[in-house]
Amino acid sequence: MKSIDLIKLSVNTLYYKEKWLLVKNKFLKESNSKIIGGIFMSKILIKNGTVIDGSRGARFQADVLLEGERIVKIGKIDEAADRVIDATGKIVAPGFIDTHSHSDLKVLLEPFVEPKLRQGITTEVLGQDGISMAPLPKEYVSSWRKNLAGLDGDSDELGWDWENTDNYLKLIEKKGCTPNESYLVPHGNIRMEAMGLEARVATDEELEKMKEITRREMEAGAAGLSTGLIYIPCAYSDTREMIEICKVAAEYDRPLVIHQRSEADTMIDSMNEVITIAKESGVKIHFSHFKICGKNNWHLIKDILALLDKCKEEGIEISYDQYPYVAGSTMLGVIIPPWAHAGGTDKLVERLGNPADRERMKHDIINGIPGWDNFIDFAGFDGIYVTSVKTKANEDCIGKNLLEIAELKGKDKFDAVFDLLKEEENAVGMYDYYGKDEHVVTFLTREESNVCTDGLLGGKPHPRVYGAFPRVIGKFVREMKAMTLEEAVYKMTHKPAKTFKIEERGLLKEGYFADIVIFDENTTIDKGTFVDPIQNPEGISHVMVNGVLAIDNYEATKKLSGKVLRIKK
Repeated sequence: MKSIDLIKLSVNTLYYKEKWLLVKNKFLKESNSKIIGGIFMSKILIKNGTVIDGSRGARFQADVLLEGERIVKIGKIDEAADRVIDATGKIVAPGFIDTHSHSDLKVLLEPFVEPKLRQGITTEVLGQDGISMAPLPKEYVSSWRKNLAGLDGDSDELGWDWENTDNYLKLIEKKGCTPNESYLVPHGNIRMEAMGLEARVATDEELEKMKEITRREMEAGAAGLSTGLIYIPCAYSDTREMIEICKVAAEYDRPLVIHQRSEADTMIDSMNEVITIAKESGVKIHFSHFKICGKNNWHLIKDILALLDKCKEEGIEISYDQYPYVAGSTMLGVIIPPWAHAGGTDKLVERLGNPADRERMKHDIINGIPGWDNFIDFAGFDGIYVTSVKTKANEDCIGKNLLEIAELKGKDKFDAVFDLLKEEENAVGMYDYYGKDEHVVTFLTREESNVCTDGLLGGKPHPRVYGAFPRVIGKFVREMKAMTLEEAVYKMTHKPAKTFKIEERGLLKEGYFADIVIFDENTTIDKGTFVDPIQNPEGISHVMVNGVLAIDNYEATKKLSGKVLRIKK
C-alpha cells in the first residue's frame, strides 16, 4: 500500500472514531447513564410508592431515585430521569435475600435465575448443607458429581475443573449472574479434599488439613461454613471435628450454617451438640430450615423454644432460616442408613445391588438407628414424593409417592425404592410432609428467624422454588396476620444481610446498592402447588439488581447485572 493511501486510511479511521465518540458521549450525557458489565445503567425514578425500608420501621410515602448501581435519594423528588416507574398503590422494598439456595450449578448454566427473581430475590447464599461445588479436587470429580446430583443437579456442559472456591466464583463472574451470589464453603468438600470419602472420624493431621483448607476458602471470600450432618461425608464427622473447623470460621467472624443431625425425635440432643460447637469454638450458629419433623415429635416444640430462650440468655448467637411450607425437599438417598453410603455413591450403588446389604438397609429403616433421622418413620412411604430423576427410564416416577411407585413398578415398596436409587445412581430428588402451618408461625415469628427457599431446581420441584417469599407476604402476613408486613420484609432483607455480613444491601437507604422489589401487598401470593409447582407468583411487578431491571412490569429482561459477593474479613 502506498504511503498516501495509508494517510487517507488513518484520517478516515480517526474521523469515524471521533464521530462514534461524539454520539456515545451525547447519549451518556442525555441519559446520565453508566456502562457496567456491558449494561447501560440508567437514572431511574420510582414515584409515589409506599416505602418499607427493611429496618422494621413504619412504612412511609416517598420517591426513590437510582443512579447507576446505587440509591441516591429517598423523599419527594422532582428530578428528570431516564425512566419513571409509577409505584402508586404498591410497596417499594429492598430486594429479598435467600439464605438457603441450591442454584450452585444452575447459575453456571442459566445465569439469570428466573424462578428466584420472579419472587423478588436479588441475592442468594449458595454452598448449603455441607456439599456443593467447591473445593473439588480433580481425583474426586466423578464420585462427587454423583453425590451432589440429587441436591444441586449434574451437567456434562461444565468442565468441573475449578478445584477451589476462588476459581468457582471466578467462573460465575465470567459467565455473569442475576441475582447476586454469595457462597459458603461446604464442610463435606473440605473433608473430601483432606481425607477422601472414608466413613470414619478424622485424625489430628487430617483435622489440621481441614483447617488449612477452610482458611484458604475464607480468604477467597466465603460467607461462612456450611455442613449437613445427615449428608455424606459430613455425617461421618464427630463433634470435635466440627469444633476445630469452626474455630477457623470464628476467626473470620463468619457463621456455621448447619443442617443439624436431627430434625426429628433426637432434635434436642442435636441442638445441644450444635450449642456445644458454638461454645467451644466461638462460632455464630445459623440453623438451616429450622423445623421439627413428624407428628410424634411435635410435643418437643416447647422444649425447643426453651432451648432457644436459654441460648439468648447465655449470649450464644443463634439465628435460623425457614421456608413457609409444611413439606421439605432433599435427596431420596437420605432414607438409606449412613453406613450404606460409606466410600461414596459408587459404593452405595454396589450395596443396593447386594441382597444381604439390602436386607440390612430394610432392617435399619424398619427398626431405626439411634441418632439417625429416619425419614420413612416420620413421613411414611405415602408421604414421600419423587421430584426428579436423572434418566428418562424413570421419569414416570416424578410426582408420585413411594407407594405409588411400588404399585407402578409392580414391586415390594422397599425393592421399588432401592431399585430406583440404584438405577438412578442416587440422583433422585424428593419432598416429604412433616408439620403444620401453626408450627411454621411459631418459629417464623421469633427474633432468630429469616426467610429462605431451600429449593432444588430440577425436575418437578418443591413449590418453594417459585413461591417462598410471596407466600410469606400473601399467606402468613395478609391472610393469617401472623406478623406485620414491615416485620416480614425485615426478615427477608436486613435480618439476613446482618447475619451474613452482606454490606450495603438489605435496606432501602441512600448510598446502598439498588436491589429493589416493587409489589402489591394486596395481591402478592405464591401460585405453585405440589401437583403443579412451576408457576410464577402474583403481585411482584418489578425487581432490580444493582440498579438494573431484571423483572420489568412482570417481564423478564434477562440482563445479567448481579455480582459475586466475596465477604471480606
